[in-house]
Amino acid sequence: MFIRNAWYVAAWDREVTDKPLPVSLLGEAVVLYRQSNGSVAALEDACVHRKLPLSMGRIQGDLLECGYHGLRFDAHGACVHIPCSDRIPRNARVRSYPLESRYGLLWIWMGNPALARTSEIMDVAHWGEPRWAATHGDSMTVDCNYLYVTDNLLDPSHVAWVHPSSFGDAACEATPVQIVATDTGVCASRWMSSAEVAPLYRQFVRFDGLCDRLQHYEVRFPSHALIKAIFVPAGAKSEVAAEHASAFVMDSYNFLTPVDQSHTRYFWFQMHNAGDDGSGDATAALARGVKGAFEEDRVILNAVQKSFDRTRSGNIDIAIDSAPLRFRRLTKKLLDAERSVVPVSSAEALPN
Repeated sequence: MFIRNAWYVAAWDREVTDKPLPVSLLGEAVVLYRQSNGSVAALEDACVHRKLPLSMGRIQGDLLECGYHGLRFDAHGACVHIPCSDRIPRNARVRSYPLESRYGLLWIWMGNPALARTSEIMDVAHWGEPRWAATHGDSMTVDCNYLYVTDNLLDPSHVAWVHPSSFGDAACEATPVQIVATDTGVCASRWMSSAEVAPLYRQFVRFDGLCDRLQHYEVRFPSHALIKAIFVPAGAKSEVAAEHASAFVMDSYNFLTPVDQSHTRYFWFQMHNAGDDGSGDATAALARGVKGAFEEDRVILNAVQKSFDRTRSGNIDIAIDSAPLRFRRLTKKLLDAERSVVPVSSAEALPN
């Protein structure tokens, strides 16, 4: 069900402190721990001896010690110490995972480590640029399959009904959506002309009156999204609208990590050009507004999963499902291609 040869977000870097942190990804249990130099390691969360979760142990310098019999493992998963023993079996190893810290997030590769390339981690435009601000970022667990969330993130129309007090307004109900599929994912976008500024954005736009608004919803494989919002004065929409002197631009980065078939860990932050007076009030207000809207999505998506689980009747697809369905079809092709490759065994996948 899950693409494995891809980068997923395991946690916020700030979440890993002086205690082992257990996380669940793609149906697997992983433990994160911080080494003495500040870097974070990721190991299978099960001691090779009696399978006690290593997250129930403790960090000893650069090693992770099992809380049952004291076996110690290094960042590569090799057991380097067994109490009361002068010999360590060759197979005394747990799986380790490639890990990269970027944008304050810990990115993990769950597939064949020989294929991991950090250059494939999703790029964040304007990161670190002085004229752009980033929200602190947040996360939540959504009690549904990750594909229901990608459906939601490729559907600009739902904001009219789910988010009328934040992202949505009447213009979102009927304006047609253009869909483009690329090698990296699927994009659904539209310009809405001479529309009211949606409630969440009113405090950030730099002009009065009606606006032209771009909704750009893009989901990239395996399950990461860029949601771009551009607001310019009515009549100013163009390919370079983001460079307009009065443009408000918000790029929302959304990273979905499947926990299992029915749960998804959802990480996000926003980049925006609204500026701040040094207090960070505008950025904090934007973060609160976005989180409130995402909580509205969570209510809907949790209910969708429950309803699919308990009903036997079929469902229909309608015109606004075109982008989500295309993403699902392309994801299936990637899954089929990945399954067709002879899998690397656990022993072969481990670094020497």
